[in-house]
Amino acid sequence: MRILHLVHQYPPEHVGGTERYTQSLARELARRGHQVTVFYRRSATGSGQETWLEGDVRVHVAWSGPLGPATRFLSTFGNAFITDTFRQVLDQVQPHLVHLQHLMGLPATLFRLLKQRGIPFILTLHDYWWICANAQLLTNYAQRVCNGPRAYLNCTRCALARIGRPWLWPAFPILAGLLAWRNRVLRRVLMGAHWLVAPTEFVRRWYIAQGALAERVVVIPHGIDFPDPVPGTRSNPNKPVRFAYIGGLSWQKGVHVLVEALNEVHGAAELWIAGDESFDPAYVAYLRERASPNVQFVGRLSRQEVWRTLAQADVVVVPSLWYETFSLVVHEAFAARVPVVASRLGALADRVQDGVDGLLVPPGDVKAWRAALQRLVDEPDLLERLRASIRPPMTLKEHVDQLETLYTQAVDSHHRAC
Repeated sequence: MRILHLVHQYPPEHVGGTERYTQSLARELARRGHQVTVFYRRSATGSGQETWLEGDVRVHVAWSGPLGPATRFLSTFGNAFITDTFRQVLDQVQPHLVHLQHLMGLPATLFRLLKQRGIPFILTLHDYWWICANAQLLTNYAQRVCNGPRAYLNCTRCALARIGRPWLWPAFPILAGLLAWRNRVLRRVLMGAHWLVAPTEFVRRWYIAQGALAERVVVIPHGIDFPDPVPGTRSNPNKPVRFAYIGGLSWQKGVHVLVEALNEVHGAAELWIAGDESFDPAYVAYLRERASPNVQFVGRLSRQEVWRTLAQADVVVVPSLWYETFSLVVHEAFAARVPVVASRLGALADRVQDGVDGLLVPPGDVKAWRAALQRLVDEPDLLERLRASIRPPMTLKEHVDQLETLYTQAVDSHHRAC
């Protein structure tokens, strides 16, 4: 099958969760004999395009000027150069199916090309961007969890806070209209997908509540590309309980809640914090200022270093303050048989079973987090009980098996309808 992946960014320029997922999926599909192409947009001066082979995967990138918050937003309504370039890629590849990973910074007119040519597509719901222009359901003006547009009043306030122009509030009617138009355009894309793939049941429920067709939304957790061999777990009751945070270092990740909680834990405990400190230096400085001596910052980790860190950890902690759609580190922790303490919020509560393979804690509640960490320090047998109940997560191969079934169904259904 000829498969074209459409994504907003791609490694090595960007190595976020969606980008890494797309790369791993493309490589596995190519390994299975499919002809796989990836198309994405680069943020760069001028206009141009480039193509190269990454193993058996053909990667095609186009650019049409730098991308900031405003240009990403406006690109949804159209970009002639990107649209023409994508048309050329469709001519070259002649895909049987397109897997749409993300459309941020890309024009929705690409969807029209697929419709005109009768090319079926499926769409993975990596975040909330299709409904929330901020993508994270977290307000820029109050840093609070949001449940979606309310007459676009909250969305407009959020947009003005994001660009640092709160004084533009008199332009509310125009901005609200643009945001409503954006969502109408993107809703057509959602409604045109043969399948919407949600990584968790929480994401499925949320999108259905926003109007997605329930019969088209299917839950397939992301698969883990296990290292060979999987590192063994740390087990030494004579050493401090080692908590490990691996992820983004920004406010919505709740690392400050974790640091404050650990500062109040009594007994032998330590915390490793792994993440890119250059993303938000001011926040990292805030964390370092408040961290006790038993908190160690270990920097950004490679994939190999992530597995080595998991092998040296007793517990993985995920103190998020926003609705995660899928937490890769939770699945990697379970693959390494490491229990998880996570916020009782969104998709995290779908994956971690409280008292079975981890503990769930109210988000942002420092006292509750301290109590959970203290319990793991005071009850060494609890760690072993939690570890013994961990179920291995889905592998990448199992994930792709299920996706291939959806691909085949989408293509066959499209041919029958023609």
